[in-house]
Amino acid sequence: MRKLFNHQNRPDLFLLGTVLTLLIVGVVMVYSSSYIWADYKYADTLFFVKRQLLFAGVGVIAMFFIMVFPYGTWKKYAKVLLFVCFFLLLLVLIPGVGMVRGGARSWIGVGAFSIQPSEFMKLGLIIFLSAYLAMNQKYITSFKKGFFPSLILVFTAFGLIMLQPDLGTGMVLVLTCILMIYAAGARLTHFVGLALLGLTGFVFLILSAPYRISRITAFLNPWEDPLGDGFQIIQSLYAIGPGGLMGVGFGESLQKYFYLPEPQTDFIFAILGEELGFIGGSLVIGLFILLFWRGIKIAIEAPDLFGKFLALGIISMLTIQVMINISVVIGLIPVTGITLPFLSYGGSSLTLTLCSVGILLNISRYTKI
Repeated sequence: MRKLFNHQNRPDLFLLGTVLTLLIVGVVMVYSSSYIWADYKYADTLFFVKRQLLFAGVGVIAMFFIMVFPYGTWKKYAKVLLFVCFFLLLLVLIPGVGMVRGGARSWIGVGAFSIQPSEFMKLGLIIFLSAYLAMNQKYITSFKKGFFPSLILVFTAFGLIMLQPDLGTGMVLVLTCILMIYAAGARLTHFVGLALLGLTGFVFLILSAPYRISRITAFLNPWEDPLGDGFQIIQSLYAIGPGGLMGVGFGESLQKYFYLPEPQTDFIFAILGEELGFIGGSLVIGLFILLFWRGIKIAIEAPDLFGKFLALGIISMLTIQVMINISVVIGLIPVTGITLPFLSYGGSSLTLTLCSVGILLNISRYTKI
């Protein structure tokens, strides 16, 4: 193990450049999409962008620090990290400790800021599962010894997140972990049974919460309730449609004038599409594709199983989140409440995302890419 971490190359500069470019685009679009709302609510047009710059600054500093921090060390503390993440998920459920936003008790206040424990859990579980799969890959084809224990861990975390409830984050976590387990060599027959069980559970989750049923019906026919459940998706499409090929121009969006609720968060891609058009949206999607390509290449070239699974988990998490967010914005799937990595306004999400990239960049230093 010592020999493995003796030699370090430069980090993947393509990945680093892509992330920094997306981050700059995100800060610019947070300002453009939020200054009207910020002026109305806080009498400060720079309210959101100043906080985003703070989050981005902290995240970038953490990313560069983690980039030079040997990734193998995370394996040693995987159990401790997972325990802390589970503790935070339990803590957020306590009334008076957890803060309710958008109908979900997903936040813990820390001074003037707040953290989202489910974001920590995504990264913590990826690290632990990477260590578990690296040590137990030979058992992964066994349902009892390898497949089932890993699923118990994943769905325990999912269950705690659903108590908030936060189906979007839970979906990202489960899909990411399922991809990692599949890549470790789990049998397809086991996944068939899991898919049937998952489908049944998913239907139950939808039927158990009226607001989720409303989201499904709004997705199928948003015009049935254009001022209620269908409002967000209709306003999102109204933003993207007029954008055309070149967009209406930076800062010229109409939908951010209180038509699209808090456009700097989940629906920031709609404002980007309106202002920068098909070309601007395509360039951003191209950057995400480049990010995915470099991440997968790092996972393939990583020198050990832990590094391979860790890189795969991180890039899968980011890619799944991007796909879900953009699919919601353009009306392909129901609203889930998932932010767009690097672009959407947010503290925990942005900072933890940049920390994740820092780990990915460190893994790249031990590859030949």
